[in-house]
Amino acid sequence: MSLPTQAAQHPRLHQLPQTKQLKALMTIIRDQTTSRGDFVFYSDRVIRLLVEEGLNHLPVVNKEVITPMGMPFQGVSFEGRICGVSIMRAGESMEQGLRDVCTSVRIGKVLIQRDESTAQAKLYYSKLPKDISNRWVLLLDPMLATGGSAVKCIETLLEAGVKEDRILFINLICSPEGVLAMLEQFPKLQIITAEIDESMDVQRYILPGLGDFGDRYFGTED
Repeated sequence: MSLPTQAAQHPRLHQLPQTKQLKALMTIIRDQTTSRGDFVFYSDRVIRLLVEEGLNHLPVVNKEVITPMGMPFQGVSFEGRICGVSIMRAGESMEQGLRDVCTSVRIGKVLIQRDESTAQAKLYYSKLPKDISNRWVLLLDPMLATGGSAVKCIETLLEAGVKEDRILFINLICSPEGVLAMLEQFPKLQIITAEIDESMDVQRYILPGLGDFGDRYFGTED
């Protein structure tokens, strides 16, 4: 079985439904000729779909309400509170999509960079909600390659008291190697993604990928 197939079939990996609409959106943002304006617009559409899918995996409790017709309706309500945590800088592109779906949601930020002397991911900055240990966390980063930054961020969340089974990692594109490595290291983590790519090259770039997401989204390409 190929690595992409293994990753796709993992029970804690949740892909968006592979509809024609999603394929068209992903085709636009993968195209190297797409303008920055279109890249931002169509990326935002995918991000919103991802956030909404993430909410589907949060627990709910039964709730009865009375409609304007004076009749009871048996519905549900989300159990517990949520927050977002973006891995700077690319993850910040996903914050508005979360705010569009969840009003007044709290969002923390984590800055992690590679330490060239040790080749390890190093935490440089962390600003998290004070009560994050009592919340469900939507971890935001558009690309999952090796998973080094995401692993360090999850370790930071665990140190802050967040339960591992309350972390949902949301991204647009992931490598199969990154998916399998992260889900093995964190046996209660769930990943929500739009697409799983084929592999990584020797420089650890996702293939076929879409280039540097942060540069294309924020307009800082060379």
